[in-house]
Amino acid sequence: LIHGQIAIKWSRHTGVDSIVVANDNAAASPMIQKSLKMAAPPGIKTVIKTLDSAITTLNDPRCEPLKVLVLVNSPADALKMVQNVRGIPFVNVGNYGRVAPKKPGKERARFDNNLYCDDEETKEFQELMGQGLECIYQTTPEEPAIPLKKLIPEK
Repeated sequence: LIHGQIAIKWSRHTGVDSIVVANDNAAASPMIQKSLKMAAPPGIKTVIKTLDSAITTLNDPRCEPLKVLVLVNSPADALKMVQNVRGIPFVNVGNYGRVAPKKPGKERARFDNNLYCDDEETKEFQELMGQGLECIYQTTPEEPAIPLKKLIPEK
């Protein structure tokens, strides 16, 4: 969830002052938390929370003046965030699905070099796009942002 592109490129490009990793598995594992915090860019407050705890935190009025980068690792989690957190300006889908664990009986289709989804994930992305906010696909700030609906057809 936090890697070189996040730590170096995206955090600088977006000018965030905070990163929230919203992931139940990471929040439950002290080892994963330590690894994520070590990978986080210096000077940027980084917290790792369960999805529900992240939603509560991001809806706290004290977060309003902050510029927060929220990281999730599935379209279902992104959808839940968008449905439950006020003020999310857009969703950027970066690298997704190419190296994700395979699910038994569910093959992923290739939508772009770094975007692979099975049928369930495709439906979740379609529902995410139907929420009325901008959804883009952009793996690095140097690449052009592509509207997600140009890659994954809306339902």
